[in-house]
Amino acid sequence: MGMGETLDGIYKNQSLIYKYFLYVVSVGLIVFFLPKGGKFKYEFQKGKPWQYENLYAPIDFSIKKSSEEIALERQTLIDDHPDYYAYDTSVPETVKGLFADSLNNSIANQNYSAYQTRNAVGTGIRLLDSIYAEGVFESMPSVDYVRLVKNNTAESIYKNDFKDLSDVKRFIDLQFSNSYPGGINDQVKNILKSIVQANVFIDEELTQQTLQEDLSRMSATRGNVAEGALIIAKDEVVEAENLKALTSLREEFESELWKGDNYYYILVGYMVLVALVLMMLFLFLKKYRPGIYANNTKVTFIFVNILLMVFITTLVVKNDESYVYVVPLCILPLILKNFFDARLGLFVHVLTILILGFVVPNSFEYIFLQIIAGIVTILTVSELYKRANLFISVGQITLIYIVGYFAFIVIHEGNIENIAWTNFVIFLLNGMITLFAQPLIYLYEKIFGLVSDVSLLELSDTNSKLLKELANKAPGTFHHSLQVANLAEAAANEIGANAMLVRVGALYHDIGKMEKPTFFTENQVTNVNPHDDLPPKESAKIIIDHVIQGIEIARKNKLPDRIIDFLRTHHGTTLVFYFFKKQQELDPETEESFFRYPGPIPFSKETAILMMSDAVEAASKSLKSPTYPIIDEFVEKIVAGQMQAGQFLNANITFKEIEMVKKVLKKKLTNIYHLRVEYPQ
Repeated sequence: MGMGETLDGIYKNQSLIYKYFLYVVSVGLIVFFLPKGGKFKYEFQKGKPWQYENLYAPIDFSIKKSSEEIALERQTLIDDHPDYYAYDTSVPETVKGLFADSLNNSIANQNYSAYQTRNAVGTGIRLLDSIYAEGVFESMPSVDYVRLVKNNTAESIYKNDFKDLSDVKRFIDLQFSNSYPGGINDQVKNILKSIVQANVFIDEELTQQTLQEDLSRMSATRGNVAEGALIIAKDEVVEAENLKALTSLREEFESELWKGDNYYYILVGYMVLVALVLMMLFLFLKKYRPGIYANNTKVTFIFVNILLMVFITTLVVKNDESYVYVVPLCILPLILKNFFDARLGLFVHVLTILILGFVVPNSFEYIFLQIIAGIVTILTVSELYKRANLFISVGQITLIYIVGYFAFIVIHEGNIENIAWTNFVIFLLNGMITLFAQPLIYLYEKIFGLVSDVSLLELSDTNSKLLKELANKAPGTFHHSLQVANLAEAAANEIGANAMLVRVGALYHDIGKMEKPTFFTENQVTNVNPHDDLPPKESAKIIIDHVIQGIEIARKNKLPDRIIDFLRTHHGTTLVFYFFKKQQELDPETEESFFRYPGPIPFSKETAILMMSDAVEAASKSLKSPTYPIIDEFVEKIVAGQMQAGQFLNANITFKEIEMVKKVLKKKLTNIYHLRVEYPQ
């Protein structure tokens, strides 16, 4: 096989290759998220009797301090750790030199003897030596003592020995309190006060370095247990010291299990189980949801949600497993039902819980509660775009959690005296976080290009900017779109298609007609038809172009791709028959391709419904005096023509469903024209 054939094969199978890649990466990430530890074979809880036989230490192990004890000890060490200050030896010498120069300049023109000058300089220097003996702080430290590093030796300096610049200036004033104003000593005092500088500064780097050294020497254990020593006797209550010993033994056991060859065996075991779970998801999608399976964006979306839930849950369990029920796992079925369907939502939810069973404590209790809550989510959450529905559903989910948890506690304890009421607060917190589903849905729509019922409801508002523009520029088209929306919605409800999606698609399907509204009969208010002055080819081009122009307007206004699909497919590859016939009269050799819409043909039930509804509604305007038989024959003829042209070959719509759609269209048109069914005589 050549290089070209290999690349061609990769290109043809890129969708499948991506799925394999996503599968392998997901398995790898989930196994990576899982806590690295085996399972301790004994279950125990604080305050409960030890249910097993006497337990003797199987190995030598250390009793570990609890995280609270370590945190307290660490905080105490940080609080008591002294700040380190550096003594700058260059400052005193600089200040002395500056003092001598300043004094000499100050008394140069005054009648002081050399002796008086020398004596004054000496007095100032001695005073500076005294001041800088311990050092001068820039500002007074707020602690009781610090460590002063002087000549590479650190010594403790206590609060009474601290001196900052304000203290030094007061000290200088005191020394010269008896000096004659304006005399040489008074000048010495003023110069000293103006030139004195701080020479002791905090050394942040050394302070942090010594603190880290002290913290690193802090012990995480409080003693050892020798092999064979009794840890706890049968029926002894698990509390205080034996609880610490049991917890330490469990941690030692679980970490030891992951050493050596055991590590690889356990890792392979986890990988096989996770791979099996995700394989079930792929098989389910391929068999029962081929449309989703074929769309890599949707498959990625489902896997991202599973990974997110596994990641958040494992993160909570690693930090504090008592908060495991805070994780709003019911967001998963809620969101998947909103974007896809209930069955897929529940299936993915159950598979995710099976994976999390490896991670959480009391896994049976956890799996039971989460599956029940997931079922309640699927049964209750509907029409999420109605604000009250989400609150009602979250209330029911929270109630199920509380009732289920209460039942488990009663089974374990045999009474209700030892119920930890804080756990019920955790379930309420879970419910509050579940309400975050609404903004999350909006976020997912933007990231993955999906469309939810909430967005569809917003788009169906006829007061939206784009539909208002359509109503102003092409009122006839706007009215036609409303009629088509009503027909298509009723038909979609009849065959179980997405009625909201069809309705929105119908409202926007003809927005391209805004560009040249008067070239479309529904917008012509006079008897003047601009097509009368154009050759048939040009007229056909204007008619066909409303599809392309509609797509451009939709993209400019950021309409979702699922709505743009309706614009692209609502005429499929049908023929602009009227202008084709006119052109044939001029040129019998005319090619059909000039008069065909570019397509594509409908590729879903919803787009097929719109094509039928649009054609029937538009053509119904030409009925002069409609009766029930006329409408019946008229609808049959239009839909039969579309089927004959192969317009529904790619749409997953059955003959039975097409018959049901036709029945609804006939009934709706009958209602529009206020007809009664004609009974046989």
